[in-house]
Amino acid sequence: MNGRWVVGNERDSGRQRNDRVSNGAADLVRAREQLLDGGLPRNPRLDAESLRSALVDLYELWLTSKGAELGIVADSGLSVVAVGGLGRREMLPYSDLDLVLLHDNVDPTRVAEVADQLWYPLWDAHIKLDHSVRTVPQALRVAGEDLIAALGMLEARHIAGDVELSNLLIGGVRREWRTGIRTRFDELIAQAHTRWQRSGEIAHRAEPDLKNGRGGLRDIQLLDALSIAQLTDAMPGLGPDVPGGGLKHAHRRLLDVRTELHRVAGRTRDQLRAQDADEIGAALRIGDRFDLARTLSDSARTVSYSVDVGLRTAANALPRRGLARLRRMPVRRPLDEGVVEHGGEVVLARDARPQRDPGLILRVSAASAQTGLPMSATTLNRLSEDAPELREPWPKDALNDLLVLLGSGRGVINAVEALDRTGLWGRLLPEWGAVRDLPPRDAIHTWTVDRHLMETVAYAGALSTRVARPDLLMLGALLHDIGKGRTGDHSVVGAELATQIGRRLGLWPSDVRTLSAIVRYHLLLPDTATRRDLADPETVQLVVDALDGEVQLLELLHTLAEADSLATGPGVWGEWKSSLIGELVRRCRLVMAGDPLPTPEPIAPELLEQAAAGGVHVDLRAGEGKYTHVVTVIAPDAPGLLSDAAGVLALHSLRVLSASVGSEGSSAINTFVVSPKFGDPPDPGLLRQELIRASAGELDLPALLAKREREASGTAPSPYAKAHPKVIWFDGSGPGQAILELRAEDRLGLLSRLSATFEAAEANVRWAKVLTMGSAVVDVFGLDLGPGDGPARREAIEKAVLEVVPRPAPKKPEDADSTGADQIS
Repeated sequence: MNGRWVVGNERDSGRQRNDRVSNGAADLVRAREQLLDGGLPRNPRLDAESLRSALVDLYELWLTSKGAELGIVADSGLSVVAVGGLGRREMLPYSDLDLVLLHDNVDPTRVAEVADQLWYPLWDAHIKLDHSVRTVPQALRVAGEDLIAALGMLEARHIAGDVELSNLLIGGVRREWRTGIRTRFDELIAQAHTRWQRSGEIAHRAEPDLKNGRGGLRDIQLLDALSIAQLTDAMPGLGPDVPGGGLKHAHRRLLDVRTELHRVAGRTRDQLRAQDADEIGAALRIGDRFDLARTLSDSARTVSYSVDVGLRTAANALPRRGLARLRRMPVRRPLDEGVVEHGGEVVLARDARPQRDPGLILRVSAASAQTGLPMSATTLNRLSEDAPELREPWPKDALNDLLVLLGSGRGVINAVEALDRTGLWGRLLPEWGAVRDLPPRDAIHTWTVDRHLMETVAYAGALSTRVARPDLLMLGALLHDIGKGRTGDHSVVGAELATQIGRRLGLWPSDVRTLSAIVRYHLLLPDTATRRDLADPETVQLVVDALDGEVQLLELLHTLAEADSLATGPGVWGEWKSSLIGELVRRCRLVMAGDPLPTPEPIAPELLEQAAAGGVHVDLRAGEGKYTHVVTVIAPDAPGLLSDAAGVLALHSLRVLSASVGSEGSSAINTFVVSPKFGDPPDPGLLRQELIRASAGELDLPALLAKREREASGTAPSPYAKAHPKVIWFDGSGPGQAILELRAEDRLGLLSRLSATFEAAEANVRWAKVLTMGSAVVDVFGLDLGPGDGPARREAIEKAVLEVVPRPAPKKPEDADSTGADQIS
């Protein structure tokens, strides 16, 4: 039995209805009005939390009193159970009253009479009521068939009458929920995703749905449901010390805002309208609408992160059945020093010591961003509790790991979000607090300032091959708006902060100056190009003077302007703006001096002496960083030596961070700065032995590298990159000599593959300078192409080079009209 009860066909007269109100719910209505009309000396205004508590007490008092009057008492076979807001003790001013009248072996006529006398006073008092009348078996059957009903009954709470009858329902629903969660989990997740798609993200909506939006109150109820199923903690992964105070504080903030929204609207409302925001912010003593938006963003993102953790934890904890119970436990795949993959998450290795390894935070997050695997909440908590602060200036290893993280494409967004929600990002970058959840003042911006910065980083990663210094591009993208949220021009303030941060990161003084200039002038090109006459020589000279004639800085600002625009919102970057900035940059280049040609590094005298002695020498010594080493290979110069040496290093999981390749007489002198992926480097004697075997053709390096690449990725390695590789040619110092500069994304054994490509093309590598910055490489090769040098030969070599470097995936037909995709490609 369920729905509104009507006894017979007679309609109540107006006097009968008024009598029921006066005899039934008049006191309830009057008391509620007094609570909502606070402000008088004898009736002070209650804050949001106190108002919810008072409403819960008020409704419970009326229901228990009315229940006693109707005979809904202990051992009566009748009970009143609350679900929804009253069941959760979260009664909002105009929320529906959700009640279930339970009965057991009671005469139907008696049940109908009780229901009639319980529901009608509430209806006639204009209190919104969702009601049902059921036996316990009927209620359990509904919960088993209807997921929404089941989620509601999980919040059931006894109010009046036979408590044992209520407990039968409450215990039965929870027991069946736990035993049946495996078959209902997929539907639960699908329902949540549908809701998110329909209602959007609270953190990034101008008028968010506080109840149904992603990061809202429904998501907290979802976490509670998973907790009741014993699949996850109700507050996974976040404690009270994280930014925003953790999930409990976020929950209360969302409830407070929704409570005041009801008071302002005078009715039930879930969507926060812009015109109500100032009044609600003032009532909660938060501030204006911008302050309220910032508070909501922080709370919603905290809830969203907790839901992500909760769903992953729940999925891994689902009970196995049948053959799945016999499946082996997931293996631990090494990702980096102290970092492994386990069960689809990035976790710490068993021998990791976070207390002694401050750079572990960056290696964990970089591995997460590169693989797309989430970081385990337990791992993040452990790092938060145990990892010490990085010393200043940062070690080079830590800076390189930060660059790997920033250069990981869109994977960086989720990785930094997880770090930020758990307090770790603010530890690495204390200046972030001023922009965290900061709402934009301009409606053209889609994101909060901190999210905009990460979106810019992701777009910049896809444009990184346009510049010779992708590391400075990524850092500039990260910091270009860091001055917002403070007093003064954000470009000027940000430049000062960038200087401070650059020194902390351990950048060279010249790079610190460039980074500061990027932040200071990140709006110079778009503002000048769109507001001034480009044909006026003074316009061009203004830009040239501001940048001190530095072509590299101009190149960085040009690329950052595009990434910044793409990250701002739809339609901000287009052909008009692109052409104007491009023309300004072209005119500035004509005035500025060109960049000098790349040149080889000089060879140290002690290496020249060792080369003169002849033979094959492989030396290994500690580098400047904790995890870096220097490998020097001296051997008789021969075709394929560089490819073999680089291939042997790659086979032993030694990543080449930089290299200098040269020759003296008949000897090749190659110096590599390497970093082991994990563990200690191999003995130099072993490297020498394998280099000799490779030179003799006893090692199939291409096949071995392909196998190692598959093992490192756990699956077939993806051939796709974020940015298009770029090859730039310069003429050398003599006939048949050329310089090739490659800008691309790194991959296992890339230097070996490139060297083999040059050998196959009969292009002799006279010297090389190799530099890895995060996940990007800028490699320069001095080539001797011989008398056959010409456009056709260079084009063939370039094509062969591009075959071995990662490239972006081909655009799908549906992406053809995407502005962002078109601009990036």
